[in-house]
Amino acid sequence: MPSPPVIKPHLEYQELVDRLKERGMIISDEARAIRKLSQIGYYRLSGFWYPCRRPRFDNDGKFLKDAETGLPVRDDRFQDNINFNDIIDLYLFDKKLRQLMLDGIERIEIYMRSIIAHEIGKIDPLAYEKEEFINPKVTATKQKNGRAVNHWFEWMNRLCNLINSSKEDCIIWHRKRGLPIPFWAVIECWDYGLMSKYFDNLNGRCQQKIIRRVGFAKPSTLISWLTEINILRNKCAHHARIWNRASANPISLKGFETDPYFQSLNLDLEARRRIYGQAAVIWYFVRKIGPSSDWIKRFADLVDSKPALEPCPYTAMGFPDSSGFSRELFGID
Repeated sequence: MPSPPVIKPHLEYQELVDRLKERGMIISDEARAIRKLSQIGYYRLSGFWYPCRRPRFDNDGKFLKDAETGLPVRDDRFQDNINFNDIIDLYLFDKKLRQLMLDGIERIEIYMRSIIAHEIGKIDPLAYEKEEFINPKVTATKQKNGRAVNHWFEWMNRLCNLINSSKEDCIIWHRKRGLPIPFWAVIECWDYGLMSKYFDNLNGRCQQKIIRRVGFAKPSTLISWLTEINILRNKCAHHARIWNRASANPISLKGFETDPYFQSLNLDLEARRRIYGQAAVIWYFVRKIGPSSDWIKRFADLVDSKPALEPCPYTAMGFPDSSGFSRELFGID
């Protein structure tokens, strides 16, 4: 009979501080460290100090990498000169970064809902509930893992739940009277995920109407952007670390190969997987929505404030080198 899995013992805050110091972290104010561990949690903070742990090397002097994740395998001990205060500063930097990303994403969400409702709603005010506007592949019922799956029905069920639980005045007004809700009103209860999926579900003719309004050449590119921005939004909304997060799917730039903005940025694959590339596409949207927006300047100012931890370079955010954000490329001071 196999042995039960070993569970790490529970440690009190002082014991956690002692462990960090034993592993080489500089902690000058133990009372503050205990307070921060109690406020934030050891495990949550460990994601921020993980890059600061010493890497392991093979016999050839190369980084040992985890077979499952592909990430470098690290020792429990910290690299030299890693200060607990810098880890907290990095944590707070990431918090501000999440707040700024959500600010930009909010503009995109409201804009896209408005464009979709206007372009499809003028064909039919109740188009959002009709299959004729949807790609037939989406409305077809398929077998998956032994059960019937219909993505259109799933989307409609999600919409019905949002309508029934909505506290928006315009939704309540229609709901109480049993009246159909026109497209331009129903979007007030849509969330980002529902909006993104609706565009993905639309047939080609309807998608073309949308991309012409928002300046895209290919629906697949807009789908890629909306999907990746949605993943980032969910990370931000659930307080997950984002400053060095790498996406499994790089943002597509198909159709933008000759666009002067993206030509000047020259985003490589790594940039398009990380926050730098994601911020670049958010700014593409935001400046189109509000040309006078200072969002990119606030992003630049925040990036410049990142704690100078040597094991946490700007390249981990997707920037091409350690110099960080290039204001000249974005035309800001």
